[in-house]
Amino acid sequence: MKYIFIINPKAGQGKAEEDVRAALETLEEKELCELYITKQEGDAMMYIIDYCKAHPEEEIRFIACGGDGTLNEVCCGAAGKENVSVTCYPCGSGNDFIKIYGGAEKFSDIGKLLKAPARKIDLLKMKDRYADNVINFGFDTTVAITINEERARTGKGNKNAYTKGVVRALMTAMKNRFTVIADGEVLNPDGKGLLCTIANGQYVGGSFRCAPKSEPDDGWIDVCLIRPISRIRFVQILDTYTNGKHLDDPKMQDIIIYRRAKSVEVKGPAGFACSLDGEIIYDRHFTVEIAPGILNFAVPE
Repeated sequence: MKYIFIINPKAGQGKAEEDVRAALETLEEKELCELYITKQEGDAMMYIIDYCKAHPEEEIRFIACGGDGTLNEVCCGAAGKENVSVTCYPCGSGNDFIKIYGGAEKFSDIGKLLKAPARKIDLLKMKDRYADNVINFGFDTTVAITINEERARTGKGNKNAYTKGVVRALMTAMKNRFTVIADGEVLNPDGKGLLCTIANGQYVGGSFRCAPKSEPDDGWIDVCLIRPISRIRFVQILDTYTNGKHLDDPKMQDIIIYRRAKSVEVKGPAGFACSLDGEIIYDRHFTVEIAPGILNFAVPE
């Protein structure tokens, strides 16, 4: 098998390439490994697509070295290719998707990443893009926009940026306009909501377990919509939501709408934005569908 490390040069405080090269020096698979340093947003996805076209029968494993954005691009490039598997060397700020498999520590041994068995997982498909983790909007989108602004300003996103985004959303995004339709059922006929998460993974924002029942290989989309609430109640439920206990908490059943679906349609006003694995996309009407078993994802044992 060929191993190609897709490295975000900004990840790991700019030391990701150095760390990977140092780890490879000790491995017998060193001669089978290559490094590709991304140049700009979207570069990783296009590199993988082009590489796979040129090597249609070669067994390849792409290792995403960065955060959730780098992993998303690698997944998008590798989706649907039977001879390709993907895994992650987590050196970004969030690393949310792999928390479902035990978190960053489990993926920190490069030697184990090369030997890890691959399993088929689903992806979320939105027009010509895939999401491995979540597509969310409302309160969360305001938070994501703030994180992206902070990343553009400082070169990194972190938990402090997420906290800053939460504060901003508390001031401006407590009652948002959107309509969510899951497998034909209108979940919020009044067209209002605090936030909505369309999930394949479970975590967002570094520590928030937004979709605790989601499984990335069950062939279903998990949809969690929270109705508009007051700022006081938001503070009261924040710990419950963070810990992923909101779906089963009796005190939250009046504000939680939860469904599993194969297709989710979303309608919003002009300028409506959603976050696809952290990337902000402006689109007032879109549909998210499940793409079952479309990616080979390697998880260390």
